[in-house]
Amino acid sequence: MSGYVYDFGDGNKDLKDLLGGKGANLAEMTRMGLPVPPGFIISTEACRAYLRSGAMPAGLLSEVEEHLQALEAGLGKRFGDQKDPLLLSVRSGAAFSMPGMMETILDIGLNDRSVTGLAQQSGDERFAWDSYRRLIQMFGRTVFDIPAEAFGSEPGDEPRDLVETYKKVFETQTGQVFPQAPHEQLFLAIGAVFRSWNAERAVLYRRRERIPQDLGTAVNVMAMVFGNRGDDSGTGVAFTRDPATGRRGSYGDYLRNAQGEDVVAGIRNTMSLGELADVDSVSYAQLLSIMERLEQRYRDLCDIEFTIEHGKLWMLQTRVGKRTPAAAFVIAAQLVEEGAITLDEALRRVTGEQLAQLMFPSFDESAAPEPLTTGVPASPGAAVGALVFDSAAAAAADGPVILVRRETNPDDLPGMIAAQGVLTARGGKTSHAAVVARGMGKTCVCGAEEIRIGPDSFTVGDRTVRAGEVISIDGANGRVYPGPVPVHASEVVRYFEGEASAYGDPLLSAIERLMTHADHVARLGVHANADTGADAARARRFGATGVGLCRTEHMFLGDRRVLVERLILAGTEAERDDALAALLPLQRADFEQLLTAMDGLPVTIRLIDPPLHEFLPPLAELTARVARAEALGEDAGHAGVLLNAVRRMHESNPMLGLRGVRLGLVIPGLFAMQVRAVAQAAAARVAAGGDPRPEIMVPLVGTVQELEIVRAEAESVLASVPGAPPIRIGTMIEVPRAALTAGQIAAAADFFSFGTNDLTQMTWGFSRDDVEGAFFGRYLELGVFASSPFETLDRDGVGELVRIAVERGRAARPGLTAGVCGEHGGDPASVRFFHDAGLDYVSCSPFRVPVARLEAGRAAVAAGTTGSDSR
Repeated sequence: MSGYVYDFGDGNKDLKDLLGGKGANLAEMTRMGLPVPPGFIISTEACRAYLRSGAMPAGLLSEVEEHLQALEAGLGKRFGDQKDPLLLSVRSGAAFSMPGMMETILDIGLNDRSVTGLAQQSGDERFAWDSYRRLIQMFGRTVFDIPAEAFGSEPGDEPRDLVETYKKVFETQTGQVFPQAPHEQLFLAIGAVFRSWNAERAVLYRRRERIPQDLGTAVNVMAMVFGNRGDDSGTGVAFTRDPATGRRGSYGDYLRNAQGEDVVAGIRNTMSLGELADVDSVSYAQLLSIMERLEQRYRDLCDIEFTIEHGKLWMLQTRVGKRTPAAAFVIAAQLVEEGAITLDEALRRVTGEQLAQLMFPSFDESAAPEPLTTGVPASPGAAVGALVFDSAAAAAADGPVILVRRETNPDDLPGMIAAQGVLTARGGKTSHAAVVARGMGKTCVCGAEEIRIGPDSFTVGDRTVRAGEVISIDGANGRVYPGPVPVHASEVVRYFEGEASAYGDPLLSAIERLMTHADHVARLGVHANADTGADAARARRFGATGVGLCRTEHMFLGDRRVLVERLILAGTEAERDDALAALLPLQRADFEQLLTAMDGLPVTIRLIDPPLHEFLPPLAELTARVARAEALGEDAGHAGVLLNAVRRMHESNPMLGLRGVRLGLVIPGLFAMQVRAVAQAAAARVAAGGDPRPEIMVPLVGTVQELEIVRAEAESVLASVPGAPPIRIGTMIEVPRAALTAGQIAAAADFFSFGTNDLTQMTWGFSRDDVEGAFFGRYLELGVFASSPFETLDRDGVGELVRIAVERGRAARPGLTAGVCGEHGGDPASVRFFHDAGLDYVSCSPFRVPVARLEAGRAAVAAGTTGSDSR
């Protein structure tokens, strides 16, 4: 293949990078012999060339002319002919489905003269003039950015009169008359598609979905077929399986005597796909046959757009359809059962993000009030928020909101991203709102026909709900409730907790099968961050194979703060020893509970990390207490002592101050007490017949000498505790210097655990507590970040330090265990990186354990290291 332009018969579904998603799939259907209107594709290479230079690349327009002439010869019609014109549609088509790109332009080639010929040829004057009206409106909006409202609300005028009105609008808005030359219309439309790649909402979508910005879009040029030719014509969207639940069967919407985007725009309510059988049984049967062939070809749920013109079925588009998270798991498992795909392939088709969404809570129906109304359940979930009625208000809101619209369009994308959920008065499961919400995992209820929407309120019957009032929407059943509705844990969480059986439930059965396979093929272990026995027990039920991080400082909170105060305020060695002695049995009991819950599995216990002053009252509070006492002429007492201690320990930047290993070196006996508590707890578990496997982790090490000193003390303590099992000693790599000198540090460490939260802060040079609200939003908006580096690991910077540390550590100490215990351990994209970097395990919060397990399996499949492709 060469040049910039390709006929539909030249490509196939695997050429998405060159032909875009729409074009590649049109080519595939053409190769299958399906009824696709003829046309051609201008490749993404042409778009990239246009965007680089700002002009049509050399030779492109002559190629377009050549393919257009071939199209004319095949159809026996001339483009723009005055008597029987060939008309064209122009559509964008990037490699990825992308809301925000240019909308379709239909009926290109019509003008003041050929509209009369179309009327005579079709025998339907109203149809011809309505097509011309559509062209002017679409062309004006997409090519010249004329605001939609400039064309008015389309009253019941005759289409011929509307054409004159729209031409005047066009001239007023652009300063030029509507172009009459068909070729000029076509070339202007092609340029508009190219420019739409950089439309604000398209750029926003790519940033959010992490789609590269330099791919460009293809342009699809197709001979027009008309669904607005009467009641024996229409347009529709269909799915080969239910995109909301995954159930087998055909689903979709059909609109009689309609054209183009009328179905997905939701401007009129549709009939179901099944009802099409009643009005056109021949086309319906043909459509079902084609849908079956397409699903077999793509081995997946297919999303189809079609038009019927005077009883003739035409396929306008197909693609692998978007689906809800629940449908993704059900469909993947079904296709394995049907022999269409393997279990490995099924893992590739589901994601940790989808599983996380399924674990979100849902409404407690027993506590729900009478619904205000019920719409179409378009994207499952439970969303509660204050009402907003436009995208800007949603994007600017401080708290959770529900975006309410008659129907959404691509301009609403920023608001849909910001909102907890979306409610529309029009549209069905294939409307713009439904499709986009499902893709983003947002709760959505569409087609709530009883709602009458005003500028800042909506009315249902005699009930009016105003902007700012709270409502609740249920995307699983379509119900809309007044006020907030209580929520409860999802059935998926109950399944992982062992409280719900997968038997007989398609979703839970699918999750069970895919999770079992993920655990079977995964190389990466999944541990949990847990500080209590209860947390550890829950993590184990969720499938954790150990505790990767126990934060011992969390055991010093609540009523135990007074003991830490005694330690901090100790003026003598004896007072310090008394304070440590009081803490020892409490720590030992905590560790024993943890080791009991994780019996037989590793438990990594981090020695105290934060600065000690965090266990004292804040400076401002103590200052105020002392000032009040002095003002009353009273002795400040203990508050004064604490204030002096806080002032003495004050640091300008505590994150980089006296914390972690530095505490253990500066405060004699602190680490020794904790190590003794671990050893005694382990010895007690051995005596009780248990199999404790504790590990001691030293935080914030920056040089091997620090670790050597602490290790020597720890080994001496461990040796003094009778009955204690062997206990490994390692370190947390969270300082860039530690990563770079990992070869030296490995000589004194049995394991590494990457604290990616601090490693991210120190590598980037900013404090998480200060910057996320200060400038992260702007950085995400500008594309500096694709996502927060505290949510998804920065592979190029922080990730490179991880790779360096693993490589140098294992070079010095073969077999060195390496894991990660920062919050990135539960992020799907980060889990895949940690697999590739050669880590042994990730550790995350108990709730994220199933997500990490799934992603560990997916990472092994993606790397081709499973050795399994079983069904």
